[in-house]
Amino acid sequence: MNPVVLRVFICVIWISVIGLVWLSITVRNPIATPLTQITPTETFTSTPAPTPTSIKTNYVGQVDLIIPVAGVRPDQLIDTFDDARAEGRVHDAIDIMAPAGTPVLAATGGKILKLFQSERGGTTIYQLSTDEKTVYYYAHLQGYADGLAEGKVVRQGEVIAYVGDTGNAGVGNYHLHFSIAAVSDPKRYWEGTNINPYPLLRSSVR
Repeated sequence: MNPVVLRVFICVIWISVIGLVWLSITVRNPIATPLTQITPTETFTSTPAPTPTSIKTNYVGQVDLIIPVAGVRPDQLIDTFDDARAEGRVHDAIDIMAPAGTPVLAATGGKILKLFQSERGGTTIYQLSTDEKTVYYYAHLQGYADGLAEGKVVRQGEVIAYVGDTGNAGVGNYHLHFSIAAVSDPKRYWEGTNINPYPLLRSSVR
């Protein structure tokens, strides 16, 4: 055999032997690889969202009202709060239909702020709630109950007036125009944020 080829053959065998020896050593004693310490992940338990407190629709607090027209049931009410009116106005109140002269009742207890004759509302009443946060407006009245005066404190259910058709109600269109407003200054009782009376009265118990 050619001496050069023989030397190459011997080198190949030698390298193969060294490789096998090295492989056997690494298999028996694998090189230790630093382990990354894994910190347990904190488990978060979701807390159920609190159940909203039941409050009456469109009102910022709690209110206890009765329907302010004698003999009218909740299921007889019609929601006219968002109805359009002349001159681009919105009603911002509800109309409670009843025969002429039907007693109008104080929807809640409070003080009579103003007895007023209005071009639109006719004979009207502004009543302030006992907490002085809400004004109740009664309009198109036929007349006031005997003894009613500004500054008088009335009880819930007390007769304060009678259903009529004064102002722009239209002749023979007998009803009570009733509105509620949340006020920040009772001295400016004609201003405030209008609240829809319908859901409040609809849930009332007579």
